[in-house]
Amino acid sequence: MGLYEKSAAQLSTMLQNKEISSVELTKSVFERIEQTEESVCAYLTLDEENALAKAAEVDKKRMAGEKLSPIAGIPTAVKDNISTKGLRTTCASKMLENYVPPFDAFVMKKLRSADAVVTGKVNMDEFAMGSSTETSYFKKTKNPFDLNRIPGGSSGGSAAAVAAGEAVLALGSDTGGSIRQPASYCGVVGLKPTYGAVSRYGLVAFASSLDQIGPVARTVEDAAMLYSAICGHDSMDATSAFREYPDFASSLNGNVEGLRIGIPKEYFGEGVSDEVKAAVLDAVKELERLGASAKEISLESTDYALSSYYIISSAEASSNLARFDGVRYGFRAENSDGLVDMYEKTRSQGFGAEVKRRIMLGTFVLSSGFYDAYYKKAKLLQMRISAEFSKAFESVDVIVAPTVPTTAFKIGENTDDPLKMYATDICTVTVNIAGLPAISVPCVHDENRLPIGLQLISNKFTEDILLNTAYAYEKQTGGFVSPKL
Repeated sequence: MGLYEKSAAQLSTMLQNKEISSVELTKSVFERIEQTEESVCAYLTLDEENALAKAAEVDKKRMAGEKLSPIAGIPTAVKDNISTKGLRTTCASKMLENYVPPFDAFVMKKLRSADAVVTGKVNMDEFAMGSSTETSYFKKTKNPFDLNRIPGGSSGGSAAAVAAGEAVLALGSDTGGSIRQPASYCGVVGLKPTYGAVSRYGLVAFASSLDQIGPVARTVEDAAMLYSAICGHDSMDATSAFREYPDFASSLNGNVEGLRIGIPKEYFGEGVSDEVKAAVLDAVKELERLGASAKEISLESTDYALSSYYIISSAEASSNLARFDGVRYGFRAENSDGLVDMYEKTRSQGFGAEVKRRIMLGTFVLSSGFYDAYYKKAKLLQMRISAEFSKAFESVDVIVAPTVPTTAFKIGENTDDPLKMYATDICTVTVNIAGLPAISVPCVHDENRLPIGLQLISNKFTEDILLNTAYAYEKQTGGFVSPKL
């Protein structure tokens, strides 16, 4: 087994015991990238020189006896909508093709202070708008389990890199399922934290009330390690929560005796494949064998959640993306006849079709005469969905559901049908609407040997319960299985 195939927890122990060096580990990961990147296409920007320099610095600190964090020296990929000082950040868009940020996102400051080794920036759907990483301006990332299939989106590069061994850990962002959905498709672990637990400062905004940065990893313990490193209050983010967080990895014990599980009937309806339903319900049985109890619950507004999500997210995207106008930074169209013409040409040429579709939808629902009919109703529905979850958590500790209705579809299969593409988010968007934490963990594989993800949802700021439940299930079933690349 190559070093790149081991979990972050295993590697952390080996580094602490000086069995390996961070330089050795980082070289192993970049050798793996050289072997597989042409097929997987996970990265947009590699940073090998700085990664090896950082690894050498970590090794020097370790030899000097300095106390280091659990993720010190661990190669970590970063989604390309997270600002990295001095390292190109494109959002997978022509609009920011050559943008190099002058500052680090809060999570990058946290990663650097924890001495993680940043391998580079990974591919995504343009401005995080998509469910397959096919809207990227630069390339289409492939699913390591089947190179003819999509890895999911918008954090497809993050999930594919971790699954393929091109990174040990990765950061993604989740607006409507964009960490959990690709984690499910690529057979890895993806955590969407409680809204406000991780600062959004330096995350290029898509929908500010829904966006959340989170970890992607091969194991639940690894995800817990990375989450502990990036969570915490940030004065630069007005939505950042004031609270103390435990060491999530050290609190994992796999004990789910007495855990109350809710199974929402609305998440197992039309559109969810029989294989996915069976896999998730079998997972519940595994947890019951470990001492948990389960019952059916109802979240009645789920059927309207997708409509609410796309109205809210598109409205906020319309506002957030107004800053990309060719004046201050980023792409600017040539041969313009005046300021207004420059705006129009820049945005027409700089944005892809999906981004323009959502800007137009968002502008429409915010416009005079339609605001009350669409956006206001969507926000009222958001409150109703949140209330339904709050009521459910009075009688259950964790809600179990599919992460996505099916396994990964083929590249190009849904690109001409936006509504079919949007439907892949049906099981995940409610979590963002309600601001809850949720995790996707590998369940089983379908008849085509494609991964199926199990989604666990818990109440706000109860990631300890969420992670421990996922950990118990993972220990029972074996968790991540490497693709045969």
